[in-house]
Amino acid sequence: MTDAASDSKANPPELITPAHAARLMRWATYASVTVAVSLIAVKSGAWYYTNSVSILTSLIDSLLDSGASIINLVAVRHALTPADREHRFGHGKAESIAALGQAAIIAGSAAFLLLQGGNRLMHPEPLAHTQTGVLVMVISLVVTVGLLSFQRHVVKRTKSVAISADSLHYLSDLFTTAAVIVALLLSDYLGWKYADPVFALAIAIYILYSAWRIAASAFDQIMDREFPDQERDRIRDVVMEHPEVLDMHDLRTRSSGTHSFIQLHLELDGKMTLERAHQIADEVQMGLEKAFPEAEVLIHQDPEGLEEPPVFH
Repeated sequence: MTDAASDSKANPPELITPAHAARLMRWATYASVTVAVSLIAVKSGAWYYTNSVSILTSLIDSLLDSGASIINLVAVRHALTPADREHRFGHGKAESIAALGQAAIIAGSAAFLLLQGGNRLMHPEPLAHTQTGVLVMVISLVVTVGLLSFQRHVVKRTKSVAISADSLHYLSDLFTTAAVIVALLLSDYLGWKYADPVFALAIAIYILYSAWRIAASAFDQIMDREFPDQERDRIRDVVMEHPEVLDMHDLRTRSSGTHSFIQLHLELDGKMTLERAHQIADEVQMGLEKAFPEAEVLIHQDPEGLEEPPVFH
């Protein structure tokens, strides 16, 4: 799970309407594509003037950012499509599929950059117009920080795995840009001719690590990984707050896009009426939906002590 997604699990977002969440996610994808295209333009000019391989790594990163962001835009639009007869649980996993695509693109870019950086390390070339390059990269830095701030806000409110993945590779772009600025300054003021390729290789390794984190988070959702233990404990605490609930078992949780699913069995007094058992289940469900506003909750009532086949807990 990504850091942003983990934060949103630890600190549940304020309840917002599905329409508001959808609007935030769409605006995040539009902002991402716009920023990526703008950065491609300015970085292309900077690379042309400076001949810097570290700027080239940043440019390639932005080119792939734009492709990933476009994929993200399409995936988010599909993920926000309401559930239908063929997809009863909605289309949220389109986000995870898009995140895996982003990871593959980013990993490919890292491999290319490793080759370029290694070649320049063995055959160093002088840089030109480094001050222009620094200026362009500072502008890129400021724009990226603005986009990241907006994306983090959207992830906090919607828990979107696709926006979280998008934010993660823009975070790598932020570090890439900062490293490029340092490399240009070292080359210009201290004459360190190997600073440019060394920083390019370091950036490529970091990008590869970012790709792995994105893929791991997306894979967890596709494989219906359970909530973290602290979230499962929190579910149990909410359930056991009800004075007439004797115990619970067979808790199952998973996520799909911005939605979560919680299923469990309540253990109740076997002598109570079916109507009362139903009322208790409704009350517990309301408590869980308040604690987990994005979740769909399904509860089954069992009489206490009923023997059932063992399940994982």
